[in-house]
Amino acid sequence: MLSRVKFISPTALVTVVLPTLLAVLYFGLLASDVYISESRFVVRSPEKSTASPLGMILNAGGLSSAGEENFAVVDYIRSREALKHVDRDKLVRNAYSSGDISIFDRFGGLFGQTSDEHLYRYFNDKVLIELDTASQVTTLTVRAYGAETARKLNERLLQQAEQLVNRLSERARKDAIASAETEVAEARETARNATVALARFRNRSGIIDPEKQAAINLQMVSKLQDALLAEQTQLAQLEAYTPRNPQIPATRTRIRMIKAEIERQSSFVAGAQGSLSAAASQYQQLVFDAEVAGKQLAVALSALQEARNEARKKQVYVERIAEPNLPDYALEPRRLRGILATFVLGLLAWGVATTLLAGIREHRD
Repeated sequence: MLSRVKFISPTALVTVVLPTLLAVLYFGLLASDVYISESRFVVRSPEKSTASPLGMILNAGGLSSAGEENFAVVDYIRSREALKHVDRDKLVRNAYSSGDISIFDRFGGLFGQTSDEHLYRYFNDKVLIELDTASQVTTLTVRAYGAETARKLNERLLQQAEQLVNRLSERARKDAIASAETEVAEARETARNATVALARFRNRSGIIDPEKQAAINLQMVSKLQDALLAEQTQLAQLEAYTPRNPQIPATRTRIRMIKAEIERQSSFVAGAQGSLSAAASQYQQLVFDAEVAGKQLAVALSALQEARNEARKKQVYVERIAEPNLPDYALEPRRLRGILATFVLGLLAWGVATTLLAGIREHRD
């Protein structure tokens, strides 16, 4: 046996024998069993659509996958915030710091580094989250050194993902309603100001509606003109048939008074500085502003009601496709594969080293 060992070259001993022996020692005695818990979920939303087969199934029920929220969940699971909530009762630290775990695999094992940053890096190596962009299904995988621990960590991460989506959905609903309520408040204030401005104009001018008032004055002018025509006709007859009739001066007086009244009523309608035509322009502008403000308020109220209706039905939430499973047995480490891989890599390294050393010897010779 010793003679055989002597024939093993130092190169083969360093590159093949020792690494293989260390691999046998590690995988055979030191490596801890790793249990893997897996869950699958999709973030659903009623207003978005997808062309994937799963999306078609979801759309059949009025729902579809929500891509943006899916990416947010993936980033959140990988974040320090997620670890902080999952480890709120030291679940993560206790799960990976147990004395039953090999010192090579345990958190803070060989070098005793137990800071939050080291825990974050360590835990990230144990958690894998993948999003299938075609089906929008997210797969969450957690590795731990106990079957129940792996399932519990997966469940807690999944709960955190659900809470995140709920917060995003609630925030979106509140923002939509708040924006609509702000628009309603602004439209209501505009409508109120327009109504107040119209009321002040009426109080200041003493006129309810200049156009209607002008129509009344024009009717009065028309009647006065008819009366003027009748008086002028009567005056012409009196002057023609009875020039000395004592009614002629009185008729002329009435004609002058009617003309004066016609001129006064006409000045109310147009021409003078305070005439109805001058007030009608300002009045029409105020009425137009009030009508526009009223329509804007109606649109804003309709938008607010629609936003509330949409907020009730547009809920984004996590739909679990596969619950976190409880592993039956450890899937890792793959001991035989690890030993064989070490042996094969050692052989390759031995071959490369032998070739290099032979080349060096030939070059020296």
